[in-house]
Amino acid sequence: MRPSFADPGARSRRDTTLRDGPLPKPNYYETLGVDRTASDDELKKAYRKMARQHHPDLQTGDAQKKVSEEKFKEVNEAYEILSDQEKRKRYDMFGHAGTQQGAGQDGFAGGGFGDAFNDIFEDFFGGQRGGNRAERGNDLQYNLELTFEEAVYGKDAKLKIPRWEMCGDCKGSGAKSASSVKTCPSCKGAGQMRFQQGFFSISRPCGQCEGAGRIITEPCSACQGRQRTYRERTIAVHIPAGIESGMRLRLSNEGEHGINSGPPGDLYVAIAVKPHPVFQRQGQDILCEVPIQFVTAVLGGKIEVPTLQGTTIIKIPAGTQQDKTMRIKGLGVPSLKGQGSGDQLMIIKIQTPTKLTARQKELLREFAKESGMSLDEDSDGFFDKMKTFFE
Repeated sequence: MRPSFADPGARSRRDTTLRDGPLPKPNYYETLGVDRTASDDELKKAYRKMARQHHPDLQTGDAQKKVSEEKFKEVNEAYEILSDQEKRKRYDMFGHAGTQQGAGQDGFAGGGFGDAFNDIFEDFFGGQRGGNRAERGNDLQYNLELTFEEAVYGKDAKLKIPRWEMCGDCKGSGAKSASSVKTCPSCKGAGQMRFQQGFFSISRPCGQCEGAGRIITEPCSACQGRQRTYRERTIAVHIPAGIESGMRLRLSNEGEHGINSGPPGDLYVAIAVKPHPVFQRQGQDILCEVPIQFVTAVLGGKIEVPTLQGTTIIKIPAGTQQDKTMRIKGLGVPSLKGQGSGDQLMIIKIQTPTKLTARQKELLREFAKESGMSLDEDSDGFFDKMKTFFE
């Protein structure tokens, strides 16, 4: 996000009281609004903010422009010294006297100043330094919803993508014909205008041709001079087996086409997997709950269970407990890296009957008696154990 031109806050101002001799130079750290311990990044950030705040081109009125120009010079001078490690060291030791030796003549000495100034140029003028600049097309995103099975085993899909494409009639020139393109009379094809501002000159995109360096007298009738047309394309994409929700597939150069022969953007396919009524995914394993009768849990037996590949028979061992996990190898999710598949895990849920006939109740009482169990013994024993625990 581009920084705003907000007021950077309280800053020291030059004392304007009349006195004999010239006014003293302001403290460089105070000029930039930073501490003496500020890092290089903090200095650069502060410089950019102050330079935007006081740039003459952003002011209205000759008087305000003149004041801003002086302040802008101070900001540049302060950063030119503090962005150079040697100059900053001499300034910290000797003050302004230490900056007289070896200081640059034009205020652009030191690599840090040049980088920060380039950043400000881009902020002011959109980074457009030459005419007919190629621009990369925008990236696009398509949200694709898959079923649980499609995510596990993959699929080939066809996506309808609306996007800006290079105009086929004018081949991206935006003109009806080659004779319809004229050199801009204002900038003479350079795409930019140069202005003298204060102690240095700056360039900005030409206002007549908007930095293109050329003017189209007769635009293309198909794209109206935009160089691109809006069309819907059908794009084939392979969804690999084992993909998960939240993943994105990148299709290079399938985004919107660029301007001025710029490269196209990319297309991203964002995956969302719908939940399954029976199965859940845990990494490469597939989970499902399998209900069994309590008699089967006690005596054991064979039951039919569902899988994504159909039903299969598994053996329940006698004495199976609630929430026991049983495994079928190889029936899970394939690895995206092609390194085998996970397993299917079945969580056993024992069903307790709620409606019993008189005969069934009688048999269960006989079972309890044969086992030496009292129907209320366990309950009493539990509370006895709790009493012992709290004593």
